Amino acid sequence: MKSWMLTILVAGVIAAGSYFFYIGTLPPDLEPGFLYGNGHVEGTEVKISAEVTGRVITSNLVEGQTVAKGSLLVELDASDARAQLATAESEVKALQFQMERIREQLATSDDMLKTADRELTRHQALRKTGVVTEQRLDQIATARRENLGQVRSLRVQLEETGAHIERARNQAAYLRIQVDKARIYAPLDATVLSKGIEVGELASPGRNIAVLVDLNDLELKVYLPEAVIGNVKLNDPVRVRVNAFPDRYFDARVKRVDQRAQFTPRDINMPEERVRMVFGVVLALANSDGHLKPGMPADTWIRWDANREWPTTMVVPR
Repeated sequence: MKSWMLTILVAGVIAAGSYFFYIGTLPPDLEPGFLYGNGHVEGTEVKISAEVTGRVITSNLVEGQTVAKGSLLVELDASDARAQLATAESEVKALQFQMERIREQLATSDDMLKTADRELTRHQALRKTGVVTEQRLDQIATARRENLGQVRSLRVQLEETGAHIERARNQAAYLRIQVDKARIYAPLDATVLSKGIEVGELASPGRNIAVLVDLNDLELKVYLPEAVIGNVKLNDPVRVRVNAFPDRYFDARVKRVDQRAQFTPRDINMPEERVRMVFGVVLALANSDGHLKPGMPADTWIRWDANREWPTTMVVPR
């Protein structure tokens, strides 16, 4: 009997010790004035692709390297387009020279037509007096018609040549754009997140060349229960911790609060599993040194009570 009671007593002591040990190892509750959330660092990714087909002859892409807006990322071989451009530009010059000759001929023919008009008028008057024969008048009229036909023909040629010049100029402009598109520049100050092509490979419209991201404009979205969202204000200070730097806190601020509640996303762990309706809160991260990267999981603490001091160590609530 005593042995049975002793066994129960020992088991009770062990159970009680285990319980208190478990309680002792749990992280403390979150201090008043603070809210906890977790999520992943996000950045606006800019996907760079080619607009023309060409083989890569120059690449300045290095993953992790910063690039300035307007700097050359990749250059494609545009030798064919340049050759066609040279031909189009030569054609424009040749047609312009031809147009000048036609204009000179037209000016001469216009003068001859005016002379023929005067001669016809004079001979018509002389014919009435009988000084000029009908045959001579017909010769003058025929010469005038020939001059008129020459002027009309030259004017048509002038219009046609002008149209040809316009087409050649449009073709040259198009080819010039194609040549320019062979050089792909950075659209913003950013960091090369990934590159999708190497020197010697063939680029084509739509093929990924690189992915850029502005590491100075990173965000992190956390989800907070409906019951506490009223405490959060724009520009509330935030501290962020990532696994890559467990002993460092990064500064952030509340940038935006969603206006509608939603069900808790599947990849978000809430301290209270019973929480279902949550509001998204977007945090703007300070990342001047570039340590934070898109995709990093992060813990965040929002200080909504300005009268509270930041604790030395932030804890993840149970």
